[in-house]
Amino acid sequence: MSELSNKEVTSAEVAVPISDEVEQSLYAKRKKIYPREVHGLFAILRATGVFVLLGLYYIVPWLEWEGTQLVLFDLPARKFYVFGIVFWPQDFFYLAMLLIVAALSLFFFTALAGRLWCGFACPQTVWTEVFLSMERMIEGSRSQQMKLDKAPWSLRKFRIKATKHFVWIVFSLYTGFTFVGFFSPIKELAINVLMFDLGPWEWFWILFYSFATYGNAGWLREQVCTYMCPYARFQSAMIDKDTLIISYDAARGESRGSRKKGIDHKAEGLGDCIDCTICVQVCPTGIDIRDGLQYNCIGCAACIDACNDVMEKMGYDKGLVRYTTENMLHGESPHFIRPRIVVYAIILLLITASTFYAIANRDPLAMDVIRDRNSLYRETNEGLVENVYIVKVMNMDNVRRSYHLTVAGIDGLIIDMDRKYIEVASGSIIEIPIRAKVDPENLKKRSSEIEFILQADHQKDLVIREEARFIGPI
Repeated sequence: MSELSNKEVTSAEVAVPISDEVEQSLYAKRKKIYPREVHGLFAILRATGVFVLLGLYYIVPWLEWEGTQLVLFDLPARKFYVFGIVFWPQDFFYLAMLLIVAALSLFFFTALAGRLWCGFACPQTVWTEVFLSMERMIEGSRSQQMKLDKAPWSLRKFRIKATKHFVWIVFSLYTGFTFVGFFSPIKELAINVLMFDLGPWEWFWILFYSFATYGNAGWLREQVCTYMCPYARFQSAMIDKDTLIISYDAARGESRGSRKKGIDHKAEGLGDCIDCTICVQVCPTGIDIRDGLQYNCIGCAACIDACNDVMEKMGYDKGLVRYTTENMLHGESPHFIRPRIVVYAIILLLITASTFYAIANRDPLAMDVIRDRNSLYRETNEGLVENVYIVKVMNMDNVRRSYHLTVAGIDGLIIDMDRKYIEVASGSIIEIPIRAKVDPENLKKRSSEIEFILQADHQKDLVIREEARFIGPI
């Protein structure tokens, strides 16, 4: 009996630490990452990308084209102004094509050079870089930030933290305001904000987008990339052994270890890596690139700049951490041009060219002809055969247009309608009943093809044609 009791106690004692270990591994508390500031070629490229992308985001809504906001998605009016071109809900096809181009571009650049999008152009990366810069300006360097967070609360610490969050919130609010400015005329929106005279949806989206910017770039940061972004999970399906990735050259770097500058480290059995961990300190997601390719590496190349700087100071060759391929790491020749890249490039080029060609040659006019199906035809008092149609005309231009409608296909075919010219306001659709008449002697068969021709009065090259059927007694 005593032996059984001892066994039970032993099992309980063993079970407790196992349970604790499992719970800790599943619900590990986040450790704040303090990315160290880095300088170098890729840092310059990343800063340039941030400057250009945010510059476009904050400046474009304030620009105008012929009296209209350069980019404006006017949902109530169902007009979408993009660089002087007006799109309508009927132009949804172009949006679908642009989304396909964007997806193919992502596939192409990922197959070519990994997560370029994540490291240099993703909104999460761009706004996080801005928030990190503001944090460094207010709280200081990485070591100063860590020291400040470990210090007990004081008036100085509260002042610094409050200043940082105040700047973050102001910047986030302006970001949310700019976002809504793409959907509501931004100059009117600015006046309404100053007068506190916004509608409920405008308030909602300004505050919602501001909160998202503040939360994602200020608090969540690398957690968005690690846990929330699906791209990190399926990128492995788009890369292969010839894809450019950021990698640590273990054959050159190992065995790693600290040493004094100028010694013959190879004679002591050391590689080029001095184990300074600078590459880890500059990483915005807190990974160690020396552990190999990891899904939470966003490809920002900060570790490359940091390691090159250390190598230069030690007098070693740069490139211990570099853009390379898995095959090149194993001494094989690079194969940048390969079937996958060629196929992606050709498809991307064809679809992109077709989309922009279609947009460039898009007619700001649409016509639909619907034949009256209640009767096949009727004979008029003059002995003519008559068919009735409903013609729908949509003016997708910025100005009011006047059009002239004619019909062809049968000799002597005439049309009768209640107006001489068709006038349509910008963005409007009108329906016009049309009676087409012809002498039955000119009909060669029971069902004949005819063509409605709609031409703008003051723009002779703006012509649209629509086919229809004319039914007769033969």
